[in-house]
Amino acid sequence: MAAKAEAAGAETELDGEEGAPAKRKLPIKLIAIGAASFLLVAGGGTTAYMMFSGKKKHEEEKAATPVVKPVAFLDLPDVMINLSNPGSDRAHYLKLKIALEVADQAVIPQIQPLLPRVMDAFQTYLRELRPTDLEGSAGLYRLKEELTRRVNAAIEPARINAVLFKEILVQ
Repeated sequence: MAAKAEAAGAETELDGEEGAPAKRKLPIKLIAIGAASFLLVAGGGTTAYMMFSGKKKHEEEKAATPVVKPVAFLDLPDVMINLSNPGSDRAHYLKLKIALEVADQAVIPQIQPLLPRVMDAFQTYLRELRPTDLEGSAGLYRLKEELTRRVNAAIEPARINAVLFKEILVQ
């Protein structure tokens, strides 16, 4: 044990301080490697955060600004028909003012020569409706969807986006 004490005493003397335990010094290369790796990890994390957060903001800006498509409208002649009402002596009439929404102005010249076919499809369908078929918003929604389907069938290959009601009168 005395040999161990002498060896310990020799190390403290080499350190230059008597009575203080020997301190291990880290090599400068190890400190430099640690600092460089810290900077790489921190820089990579910051870069990734900036890239993805910037991408999200850019996507949110794209989603926030909707793409406005230029649409065109074609007014149809007023439609007035009497509704089917079996078992009743009283006549019920339906008057509609309709506009067709088309994707762009170039479709309108394709539709105009086919308007007699469109009006015929409207007349034959509307004559079979009963006043109860038009009650409530659900009835009008079904009417709008059916008229849209019939117009698209009549003007094929051209297409419309929707049938829009400008005026509806049931009397």
